[in-house]
Amino acid sequence: MADKHASQAPMAWGDDQPLVRVEGLRKSFGSLEVLKDINMWVMPGEVVTIIGASGSGKSTLLRCINLLESPDAGQVWFKDVNLTGPKTNVNALREKIGMVFQGFNLFANMNVLDNCTLAPVTLKKMSKTEAEAEAMRNLDAVGLTQFAKSPVTSLSGGQKQRVAIARALCMKPEVMLFDEPTSALDPEIVGEVLNVMRDLAAQGMTMVVVTHEMAFAKNVSDRVVFMDKGVIAEEGRPQDIFTHPQHPRTREFLARYLEDEPKEA
Repeated sequence: MADKHASQAPMAWGDDQPLVRVEGLRKSFGSLEVLKDINMWVMPGEVVTIIGASGSGKSTLLRCINLLESPDAGQVWFKDVNLTGPKTNVNALREKIGMVFQGFNLFANMNVLDNCTLAPVTLKKMSKTEAEAEAMRNLDAVGLTQFAKSPVTSLSGGQKQRVAIARALCMKPEVMLFDEPTSALDPEIVGEVLNVMRDLAAQGMTMVVVTHEMAFAKNVSDRVVFMDKGVIAEEGRPQDIFTHPQHPRTREFLARYLEDEPKEA
């Protein structure tokens, strides 16, 4: 993996410094260059939404942040640690970066509670009692305590995604990554997942959200990043992006998606 900034000293980290920092990120799949010199940052407590057309590189960028995809060049920093450095314990740092996937990724052979306690017990070495108490607190936060002993196969899509959020929270992450968390859901149950995410944002959770839910991006984000063909074409405050987009592709994208977007997601 290329490491073109390896000689630079790491930035001293504090609450006024980015929690996540991406520098010069590039990623290709074969001859297709998906990410082209991406630079971005996420401040503590900030909600950053990434929007753009399908195929613009949004999900690949998110997966590179916690190294589910390995960048071809560039660096990803978490606080003052270079995740892409050769000596970095990626698994240990990944415990601090929660991830919620489009397809839930729950263990179908386990009940809800066991899905939430598996990683804390095996990775963080929590006791079973402590892990279950933490799981119940997070299941209560997403409104699913009554389903703790239910098999995940018996849940609706919206319930499964709320379990996935609770499971990620059980690791006590410092930042949460959401990869189109509502796109696999029926329209009538999208709101229950977005409400949980709104609550997390209100509680100060640092979040990076890839989404097509424009009302969420407009009303909950601190900052919106618009991607187009592997680059960040525009970014800014949601009121600026949605009211006065500067880039022609941003204007085109928002005109198309906002035509049918309900006022409240």
